[in-house]
Amino acid sequence: MVQERSLSSLISVPRLQTVSELTGSIRGLLEASFPFVTVLGEISNLRQAVSGHLYFSLKDREAQIRAVMFRQQCRYLAQPPGDGQEVVCRGRVSVYEPRGEYQLVVDHLESKGAGELQVAFELLKRRLEAEGLFAADAKKPLPRLPERIALITSPSGAALFDFLRTAAARFPSVPVEIHPVRVQGPGAAEEIVQALATANARRTAEVIVLCRGGGSLEDLQPFNSEQVARAIFNSAIPVVVGVGHEVDFTMADFVADVRAPTPTAAAVLVLPRRDELRARMAEIEQRLVEGLQRKINHGRYRAETHRRLLGDPSFLLAHFRLLLDHRLQGLHYALKGRLISRHSEIWRLHDHLRRHSPMHLLHHQQQLCGELTGRLRAAVSWNLERRRLAFSRAAGLLEAVSPLAVLGRGYAIARTLPERRVVREASQVQAGDGLELLVQKGVITCRVTGTAANRGPERADSGVDRASGGEGNKKA
Repeated sequence: MVQERSLSSLISVPRLQTVSELTGSIRGLLEASFPFVTVLGEISNLRQAVSGHLYFSLKDREAQIRAVMFRQQCRYLAQPPGDGQEVVCRGRVSVYEPRGEYQLVVDHLESKGAGELQVAFELLKRRLEAEGLFAADAKKPLPRLPERIALITSPSGAALFDFLRTAAARFPSVPVEIHPVRVQGPGAAEEIVQALATANARRTAEVIVLCRGGGSLEDLQPFNSEQVARAIFNSAIPVVVGVGHEVDFTMADFVADVRAPTPTAAAVLVLPRRDELRARMAEIEQRLVEGLQRKINHGRYRAETHRRLLGDPSFLLAHFRLLLDHRLQGLHYALKGRLISRHSEIWRLHDHLRRHSPMHLLHHQQQLCGELTGRLRAAVSWNLERRRLAFSRAAGLLEAVSPLAVLGRGYAIARTLPERRVVREASQVQAGDGLELLVQKGVITCRVTGTAANRGPERADSGVDRASGGEGNKKA
């Protein structure tokens, strides 16, 4: 019975293992269970050690695993991988015993394309850039020395203490107004937007600093959100963004008025060093004093030079008094001569005006008009008399050659009917043609019974028949 009890007690006592033994057992189990795996994931927190090894995390929406790719395998990469890149890794699962973490030892890595977060980041970046949120002319300048700084960061993060330590070292008298927010995880973006709105509403700070430490792409997601980017762009107060460790760029960095690579660099950009500012002020003061002293010395030198050139002012004063008297006398004579010349000119113009007075001209023109009127009347009378005599002579001459006077002497004018053409020759008519004879008193209508040429002045009554009343003779 005693032997059986002791044996059972020995069996129930667990075997003690060290941490190294347990870790080694787990490593052996994992390497035996997963000798070769192919994993699809997105690279995050990529860094390259001095030894040349690549350390990164592979992640998807639900989980992540640490991975390492040693230098010997890195030589076969077509191009270096980057954060946010979706890759296919082939290798084995192992345990890193110093930290007790399991990891994927990658032997081969090939690109699968950009991860979802990286693609969303690039799409949002292109859209905001097209809207002008990254434009240089929209950036607001920082004050040279702000009276107050609004710091938006996590109250428990290292970024807060880095910024405060640097600010105290550079210019400790400038107060820092802290707005505590979450800088990662759900609700962080909303808190950052609210803190920016609060700082702008209070208007107590002249510059806003938004900062946090570095992290993976998903850790920095609040700083890559559209609402935070638009809140920074709409801020009336200049915003300085200091996120990450030199190489990290977020959407907030592109929209910010000034981008700082780290929180410490943000404090350096916002605040000048007090001792440097004092030294600069002392240098400016010294330069100002020296400049004023040079101006004073130059003024004294010019005054002394002019005093030597001028000599005793009393001699110059007597000379200028004599010159003034001479100029006054010349001015007096010149004015007197000018007045005399003006008086003569006035009298000459007065005489000229009198001679060319409208009344004088009117009287002269009236006399001339009367004389011309008499001459016109005499000329008109003489011209009328001359025209009357000419008319009388023309009337007598016209009376002498008038056809009516010829008819009065017993002649007649023969005209054909019905054309009423004057008959000048016997050949113009034939027997049976009608004629009308114009005598002094009346018209005789008759008909031709015969014609004869060259008959002389004797009577030729036999060739004409009387056809109408009235008496008259026809001379042939």
